[in-house]
Amino acid sequence: MSEDILQKIVRMRREDIDRLGLNFNIDIPEARRVGHTEFLGNAGAILEVKRASPSKGDIAPDLNPVELATTYAEAHAQAVSVLTEMNFFKGTLRDLIAVADLMERRRQQGLHTCAVLRKDFLLFEDEIDIAYRCGADAVLLIARILDDAQLVKMAQRAQKFGIQAFVEVREADDFRKLAVVTAALGDAAAKTIVAGVNSRDLATFHTDPLIPASVRSKLPAKAVFESGILSAADATYARNLGFTGILVGEAVAKNPPLAKDVVSAFESGCENARGQFWKKFAERKFANNETRAASSQDARRPLVKICGITREEDGLLAAELGADMLGFVFSTTKRLTTEEFVTSFSTKLRAARNDRSPLLVGVITDPNSVEGKTAIKLAQAGVLDAIQFHGVDPHNSIDDASSKALPYYCAARVGAPEDFDYVASLRKNGEPRILLDAKVEGIPGGTGKTIPESLLREKANGAPLWLAGGINPENVATICEKFHPELIDVSSGIEDAPGIKNHDKMKALFAEFAAK
Repeated sequence: MSEDILQKIVRMRREDIDRLGLNFNIDIPEARRVGHTEFLGNAGAILEVKRASPSKGDIAPDLNPVELATTYAEAHAQAVSVLTEMNFFKGTLRDLIAVADLMERRRQQGLHTCAVLRKDFLLFEDEIDIAYRCGADAVLLIARILDDAQLVKMAQRAQKFGIQAFVEVREADDFRKLAVVTAALGDAAAKTIVAGVNSRDLATFHTDPLIPASVRSKLPAKAVFESGILSAADATYARNLGFTGILVGEAVAKNPPLAKDVVSAFESGCENARGQFWKKFAERKFANNETRAASSQDARRPLVKICGITREEDGLLAAELGADMLGFVFSTTKRLTTEEFVTSFSTKLRAARNDRSPLLVGVITDPNSVEGKTAIKLAQAGVLDAIQFHGVDPHNSIDDASSKALPYYCAARVGAPEDFDYVASLRKNGEPRILLDAKVEGIPGGTGKTIPESLLREKANGAPLWLAGGINPENVATICEKFHPELIDVSSGIEDAPGIKNHDKMKALFAEFAAK
């Protein structure tokens, strides 16, 4: 079996240690000469001194660690993360020492001081000693590369020195290890352990902002969203999920002036209904994947949203068949629903199915219309789980501060390459997923038309796909085979008339997945 990127990093690091020693042939202080700042004592941003990465190559090869850390401190970051791995990240223990000395000077001058994290692929307890002597206030411990006993020993060594162990988790076994080390430290765990979940898979270096959302409820109160933060909007998204900190690398290392905006966005944000929706969605997605894998079903089967529900019997059947989301249209089309129907249906469905209920979504095309305002009110009251802003950008169309905390996602209508400029702008605004619907002029949705295949292949860029438009029992298997969508949105393809679902067609749609 060929080694993945993480395995290669660890192998080469072991070889370097055998050749150079744990100090990598660098002179380090015989004793710690700086004070201590608690790592993530307050909620905030951890910004990185990072020259390169395996996925991006050189990021900022000529950066000055002291100058960059000064910029971070002046932006009021809570911590500075210093990469000390030399092969792929081009870091060094010298950077760690220099940044720690800078923070000591700032401490003595009464200036804002950041905690200092040694970020590396640490393997041995004695590396904790070295980090402490170099001035680190915390050390990264990657659960994936350490067995139970070694993780416990290294966390205990950190606790002995009074510094924090930043334990990174991502996979199922990592959470078991986190529980083991927390139990081993006992009462000291609350002061010693900070947990982080990486949106980047260290084996492939692919990122997914839904990974942290899916596991936030499994983490302790003090937890960090790592990687994938490229903008202030991404920082707000992480804060909406309830994370205590974010770790930002490439974006601020390449563009230091961004640091202030990222710090401010995170600190001014809060956990809210938007974050709650994304946590519920992500937990459902990954729980479904695990269930299918355990039963030897195709884990790539998409989540299914049945949209345009206007009759109780249609919605109840969709839920029984396994729909993950149900859509209710609050726009002046033939599928227009009412507040009374959705409220009654929501109560009945949730009483019958409890936690197994599909997520309920209100689809709007104008947030300032009577229909749009009704849907927003229902989402604010918890009757709906989310709003689907269909073809309208919520960042530009909502002024009310309470509405900006709505649980929502965006849908973009695409029919030409230039339509993906709007999709890109939504992604830059921190949207973790965007539903792509076929664009037909004058018709907001439910057109029965599909997005041209060539356009999807050219513009999708490998991002997880949410697809709508022209999906039906006859073509759903082909669409899934070609594009492996994460979610499909089906409406007209299972109808006898707008808003009137054909139960045989619905059953046929779900039977296509059962056959896989």
